[in-house]
Amino acid sequence: MILEGNQRGGARQLARHLMNTQDNEHVEIYKISGFMSDSIMDAFDEVHAVSRGTKCRQFMFSVSLNPPQDVIAPPEYFEKAIAQIEERTGLSGQPRVIVFHEKEGRRHAHAVWSRIDADEMKAINLPHYKLKLNDISKQLYLEHGWSLPQGFIDKQYRNPLNFTRAEWQQAKRTQDDPRILKQLFRQVWEQSDNQQSFQAALKDHGFWLARGDRRGFVAMDYKGEVYSLSRWAGVKPKELKQRLDQPEPLPDVQQVKAEISQSMNDVLKRHIDTLHQQRTQDYAPLKRTIQTTKTQHRNQRDALGQQQQERWQQEEQQRIARLPRGLSGIWHRFTGKYRAIKQQNQQEVQDNDIRDRDERQALINRQLQERQRLQERVTEVRGQYHQDMLVLRKEIRHYHDVGEQALRHVQSEDHVHRQTHDMGLRL
Repeated sequence: MILEGNQRGGARQLARHLMNTQDNEHVEIYKISGFMSDSIMDAFDEVHAVSRGTKCRQFMFSVSLNPPQDVIAPPEYFEKAIAQIEERTGLSGQPRVIVFHEKEGRRHAHAVWSRIDADEMKAINLPHYKLKLNDISKQLYLEHGWSLPQGFIDKQYRNPLNFTRAEWQQAKRTQDDPRILKQLFRQVWEQSDNQQSFQAALKDHGFWLARGDRRGFVAMDYKGEVYSLSRWAGVKPKELKQRLDQPEPLPDVQQVKAEISQSMNDVLKRHIDTLHQQRTQDYAPLKRTIQTTKTQHRNQRDALGQQQQERWQQEEQQRIARLPRGLSGIWHRFTGKYRAIKQQNQQEVQDNDIRDRDERQALINRQLQERQRLQERVTEVRGQYHQDMLVLRKEIRHYHDVGEQALRHVQSEDHVHRQTHDMGLRL
């Protein structure tokens, strides 16, 4: 089902929208949980009141759940979807309202959560919630066996020659779902009326049309995987030939592999250039931060040194003033008190020296910890760069080997054909 969500305020406005019986034929308050109130208006007022203890203005998260137009989904489907949304967004256990609307023979649901964690008195962050809703939505379509909207297929299967580096990484992480692949091949088949349009539509989704080993039609992806069109598109071989004509003019699997290898190597080299640029961009702010931190740390040490020097001078004056002078000094020397004061001053100098040294070391320790945290970020950027570079270079090596192998295979077949032709001429 299609899931659309947004963070929002406007508690009373949303309550009126959910209870709107003029634009909806039926409105059912399905569940109100986690609130003291049993009406939507009062429940949302509660959320608003709690939010005033925070700085959050968009204190609610509202999601609409719309099944396909021709599907009547039972409440259990909606509840399962809502549970998945809670788990993925971190809203489990939050106060929540579920309302069903019916209009023009269709039934959909609205779920609204409070974003305010009442214990912590802060709003729950919802990073990338649109991507998460989109992923849940796609899984629900596949789980219930509903036909995927075109948008889901278009986003997952596009020509990899046009991928950005980020899209390439995502494609590497994403495993092909056979259910989506079958729908893709079927849709491409139904939208095409000849070999040229079918071939172009496949190419748009990152597949090449080729001649199979058994003289049939096959599709190949950029990884070199071969797909039987009769099986994956659910079309009989006879229907394939009727619409696509004969496969003989098409390149065979090995020739297509060689073509893919060259194309993908060019793409991956572009990704390496992009990676170099990205590393420079990522490292630039860190480099500035390192320089700023270095200057701050030096200034802090200089300031502490100056502060300690001034304090030492003041304490030295106090120690000097403590020593008696004149006749009093002579008397104190005679009684031994002068020596006691002198020893006290010496001990104080020793203690203060240790104190100043400890203060300086404590500052150094704090600065080292701060610098180490910064260095961890530098190491992370460097490590990610080297890891990404290693993966890209391995991919280039892979496609290079595939291309060489395919080229040798093509050359070997050409050699066999020439020998057969020459023998035929001699006979």
